[in-house]
Amino acid sequence: MASVTFDKATRLYPGSDKPAVDALDLSIEHGEFLVLVGPSGCGKSTSLRMLAGLEDVNGGAIRIGDRDVTNLPPKDRDIAMVFQNYALYPHMSVADNMGFALKIAGVDKATIRQKVEEAAKILDLTQYLDRKPKALSGGQRQRVAMGRAIVRQPQVFLMDEPLSNLDAKLRVSTRTQIAGLQRRLGITTVYVTHDQVEAMTMGDRVAVLKDGLLQQVDTPRNMYDRPANLFVAGFIGSPAMNLVEVPIADGGVKLGDELVPVSREALSAAADKGDRTVTLGVRPEHFDLVEEGGLAVTVNVVEELGADGYVYGTAQVGGESQDLVVRVNGRQVPEKGATLHVVPRTGELHVFSTTSGERLAD
Repeated sequence: MASVTFDKATRLYPGSDKPAVDALDLSIEHGEFLVLVGPSGCGKSTSLRMLAGLEDVNGGAIRIGDRDVTNLPPKDRDIAMVFQNYALYPHMSVADNMGFALKIAGVDKATIRQKVEEAAKILDLTQYLDRKPKALSGGQRQRVAMGRAIVRQPQVFLMDEPLSNLDAKLRVSTRTQIAGLQRRLGITTVYVTHDQVEAMTMGDRVAVLKDGLLQQVDTPRNMYDRPANLFVAGFIGSPAMNLVEVPIADGGVKLGDELVPVSREALSAAADKGDRTVTLGVRPEHFDLVEEGGLAVTVNVVEELGADGYVYGTAQVGGESQDLVVRVNGRQVPEKGATLHVVPRTGELHVFSTTSGERLAD
């Protein structure tokens, strides 16, 4: 079984007093597609390189299945890596690029050709097998890099931002192909990206990192519905969740002139921490438009996306100007400078501690 386990795995670069990856505890099941996501410098690529054997592990352990691979060289880990820059040999044909690892391993030519042709059929590359990489588009080169990984039939696929060199439209179609391919092959996959939309649409589970620390690991749906802290709440979702610091009032919180009811558990948890304010999270689609009252939002910019529109505006909250994003009907978008009246939808609110950033109850 090709499960992957990070057991308090730590990477501390020489000359640094802060770990790039700090005691990472993460278990990935056999056949699972797990996405590591976070901003630049969060430790996601370092975690992947530790698993690949390209970075030293300064503390803890890494296991693939039942094997401790912490100190094994990359060639003995039974992994295949797909890089951001494809890493193809320019002087070799597509077929030779895909079969090169098998050739080095001493596999006979007939077996190599069979495996290469099987992978090419899966990836729709059969007609390009005799071409050189320079004669291919970026998306085709990426599929060749995928094919090179597939023919090896490894226990684990490692993918380091493989779509970042593709244009926007091709990224969408290729990520669908990769996710579908992984499900067909059933090979455990660890995929690194900084793009949270990519993470949400591809992964069985998503692990969010920040400053080398694991913030949350969960299914995309659970992470969207119940972010564990302010960082995850602001990072997952596009456009991002609206996060507003609001005073606690009797039975709820004050958002502008509105008393917004929140759960008794959340208020109790805030009181236990000695907080007088909490941070209220509302996703753009969870504001309801009302004729009057509620929170007055002045429209600054409108993004029209056809079916939907996103209003980027400002509102006065607690005497301060606060930026807000509200989703509206794509057929009824307001004019710039107009005023919308909105109220957050009960049951769709997120309440976080202003001091610690942690989620307060459900």
